[in-house]
Amino acid sequence: MRSIIALFALALAPTAAMAESTEANFHLTHHPIGWLALLFFVLAYAAVVAEERIQIAKSKPVLLAAALIWGMLAWKVGAGHDAASPVKIAFEGMFLDYSELFFFLVVAMTYVTAMGERGVFEALRAQITKRHFSYRQLFWITGTLAFFLSPMLDNLTTALVMSAVILALGAGNARFITLAMINLVVAANAGGAWSAFGDITTLMVWQAHKAQFADFFALLVPSLVNWLVPALAMNFAVPRGKPEGLSGEAHIKHGGIGICISFALTIFMTVVGKQWLGMPTAFGMLTGLALLNLVASRIDRRLRRYALANGQTKIEEKGYSIFKIIANAEWDTLLFFYGVFACVGGLAAIGYLEMASRLLYGGIGFTLANTGMGLLSAIIDNIPIMFAVLKMNPPMDLGQWLLITLTAGVGGSLLSVGSAAGVALMGVSRGLYTFRTHLKWSWAIALGFVASVLVHLAFDAMHLFGVS
Repeated sequence: MRSIIALFALALAPTAAMAESTEANFHLTHHPIGWLALLFFVLAYAAVVAEERIQIAKSKPVLLAAALIWGMLAWKVGAGHDAASPVKIAFEGMFLDYSELFFFLVVAMTYVTAMGERGVFEALRAQITKRHFSYRQLFWITGTLAFFLSPMLDNLTTALVMSAVILALGAGNARFITLAMINLVVAANAGGAWSAFGDITTLMVWQAHKAQFADFFALLVPSLVNWLVPALAMNFAVPRGKPEGLSGEAHIKHGGIGICISFALTIFMTVVGKQWLGMPTAFGMLTGLALLNLVASRIDRRLRRYALANGQTKIEEKGYSIFKIIANAEWDTLLFFYGVFACVGGLAAIGYLEMASRLLYGGIGFTLANTGMGLLSAIIDNIPIMFAVLKMNPPMDLGQWLLITLTAGVGGSLLSVGSAAGVALMGVSRGLYTFRTHLKWSWAIALGFVASVLVHLAFDAMHLFGVS
């Protein structure tokens, strides 16, 4: 689920806690504590990359690294019993960032799971299947849907929705599923880059007041180029033929349409709350959770009446509860995000981000720095990269903030661990989409990345010179 957060009141509009955490820098980059913290982070991410080989959930190494980094910081800085401990204040600021992201993600995941349980995605799958498309047609249909759904649902949610369709349609054809999953990650990330709601990183930029809601639409064409270039390359590797027809009709269960409408209203309320009420995005999402609960209550009453009418005595087992759906959320992914946020927040408090800001934005210029940060997002994940840039707060104009938004969003497509969409699909693809399978097509994705950057720079230059 792609999307999320009343997050980072960084830089220009920080809350008190955020302001304090942004200023925290204990200047330990040349101290053994700083070296150990960086080593722990590198080792943790190496474990994430090797997840399928070592059989350890991706959340575990980053959670452990985060605990060690902040524990060492608290021990080194001291004042552990002081209510105003600087390390405590810095940690609370970081945790506020994550908590807002957490609630946004939980609501988005809950909606997607609820729609799945009501048969919304199965009905979509049935509608596509009965038209007997070929594998190559399905490759382009799912990619196109992902590119245009992502700006509304966010890239993570879109990836999870469309992956269910791909797994159902491509059952028995591992090659198609692998290529369609890679195409899905690229399309969802590219589509998410041109909407404030499309990705966690774009949401962070929007929340930090670096760009207005409508400004992100300028990234539509560069994002489209970013997806089409690798998609055209992969098209020739997609197997020919058609999937076997699936028998049976799929119908949306009672309440499914209501859940979809509630989700649309939730997105609308979140945008309105942010743009006109000045409220964080988690406010709108949690309000949407209240709507979902109302719909769930109606579904529950209907199920209970049906159970009683059929003489079933254990009607409590037939009940419908949103809290049961929340319990099935992808908790490994949620905890992985916490570990990443905590690790990056700890490295920022040590002083590494200030050092990186001086070396990058003060040395090689904004364009190369933003492009480089986008490439780095393929290794570290685009969320902490954007979090780091916002904490650095370089004095960039709108064009450059849109550039880092683009590169951080689509740069994560270079590796499977570089984006929330890729990480999530590795968990649901049953071993068919992995770090290695994605890596085989990184060269094509890199060509799309370069092309999208050049297109954006050309458009930005035309804007600067008044060319419409």
